[in-house]
Amino acid sequence: MKFVRFGAVGSEKPGLIDSDGRVRDLSDKIGDFAGAALDPDRLARLAMIDQEPLPSVDKDVRIGAPVGDIRQLVCVGLNYSDHAAELDMPSPSEPVLFMKSPYSITGPFDDIAIPKGSVKTDWEVELAIVIGRQAENVSRAAAINHIAGFTIINDISERAWQLEGTGQWTKGKSHKGFAPLGPWLVTPDEISDVHGLKIWLDVGNDRMQDGTTKTMIFDVGHLVAFISAHMTLMPGDVIATGTPPGVGSGKKPQRFLKPDEKLRFGIESLGEQLHTMTGG
Repeated sequence: MKFVRFGAVGSEKPGLIDSDGRVRDLSDKIGDFAGAALDPDRLARLAMIDQEPLPSVDKDVRIGAPVGDIRQLVCVGLNYSDHAAELDMPSPSEPVLFMKSPYSITGPFDDIAIPKGSVKTDWEVELAIVIGRQAENVSRAAAINHIAGFTIINDISERAWQLEGTGQWTKGKSHKGFAPLGPWLVTPDEISDVHGLKIWLDVGNDRMQDGTTKTMIFDVGHLVAFISAHMTLMPGDVIATGTPPGVGSGKKPQRFLKPDEKLRFGIESLGEQLHTMTGG
């Protein structure tokens, strides 16, 4: 099932995507896709309801991030072998973890502002895991039982802020709008092989990233198990799993985002996002 949240910023309602691709309103069935409501069993029950009586939503309605009240946004760096190679860095021996502020999350079609003074705003399209059940020291095999679904995230990064000053990466990763999420929350049963999905990104008319989740170094089960051994994962937490090659900082010469450019990206079976860059 594909679940969605729609409406104005801060007032999003829960919905689903029906068999004809229309958004249907679920607000009479569930308060929001947040916290305990993301339990896989509860989502499975929602998927069984009769869709026909559900109100249709105007096709022009704003689509928000598919998960509400996100408390932790955990990111994995250098998790694609071909991305590590383009940066001339060795593949890590264990997952490289860092955090983004959850306040950087925005909708899948919202404008994204380049920060004032930024000179190196970069892109990273990524598969995102949404946790649906509390996870502490779970095994790799059991990890799937703790996953509500998958979606798309872009780990937008200001590289100068991330790499050229002091401190951790977080300050280059957490500007408002630097984590566009969506458009859908797709339950695991909808995806035959999460490690065989095409993943791509365009800036304007130029294809920048064109990869596959096959080149992930640490797979989904490994990541959930590893992270849950180091921190408690709660329903609604999001894990960004790394990016394939083609980021702007890996280009020769380097290429970064500019105002008025269109940023389009997607993952097979999970939809696509479209943004206009503003500010700068």
